[in-house]
Amino acid sequence: MPELPEVETVARGLAAAVEGRMILRAEARRPDLRFPLPPDLSARLEGRRLERIARRAKYMLLHLDDGTVMILHLGMSGRLLILNGEDTPLGRHDHVIFTFEGGIEVRFNDVRRFGMLDLCAESALETHPLLRDIGPEPLGNDFNGPALAAALKGRRTPIKAALLDQRTVAGLGNIYVCEALFRAGISPRRLAATVQGKRAENLAAAVKSVLTDAIASGGSSLRDYVQPSGELGYFQHQWAVYGREGEACPGCDCAVAETGGVARIVQSGRSTFYCSRRQR
Repeated sequence: MPELPEVETVARGLAAAVEGRMILRAEARRPDLRFPLPPDLSARLEGRRLERIARRAKYMLLHLDDGTVMILHLGMSGRLLILNGEDTPLGRHDHVIFTFEGGIEVRFNDVRRFGMLDLCAESALETHPLLRDIGPEPLGNDFNGPALAAALKGRRTPIKAALLDQRTVAGLGNIYVCEALFRAGISPRRLAATVQGKRAENLAAAVKSVLTDAIASGGSSLRDYVQPSGELGYFQHQWAVYGREGEACPGCDCAVAETGGVARIVQSGRSTFYCSRRQR
């Protein structure tokens, strides 16, 4: 599933193509994705101007000129494809089609249909069921060492599970949690409640740095994810531990023959990759 850097990359690419343009046509080719689509989708979108595109956690927020916000989530396999004059036949999984002035077409393509699209009044965004319980944005000023320490106080779950909880911090997923914990030198097994003081400061800084680096690289290309331009992200080439079981981790004096290199364990049904020598 695309994580925060991938969603941010898609949002920026989409904004560059259609921000400020009017939606001439909105066509839902099926009634639902993960959830039912708004039945009045076309009527509410056609003739509206897309003023700006923002992101909240893993959701894209498309703000229209009448105060309506389109909430978009890519799910596991969703993609937004931007066509500018190309005569490309509609695909089987092109489920929602937006035609903007200037001849630009945006297709919401989703093979597995785990994505979603909803409409909400801008004034009601903070109380929307999908958004109301989400924690602070990791790249915002509200996320820092003291804030993270406060959110983890008393938590008896492993730190990795706590970071994946969207109530702790918004938008983090399996890949970037593994990478941030490596950068901070913190074991994914460590109890969340023990990440206080300097550890919390280091971890908050690591989260910010790994997300910033990933966004600069266009995200990580896993299975279905590509940027709206069709280009692949390449942050996966900078992974220190994720997907590198048995390899030496960078900047470490691990003797792979003795330590086994990067370790893989399963936590809450997900693979965790870490260096048992560096991360404590």
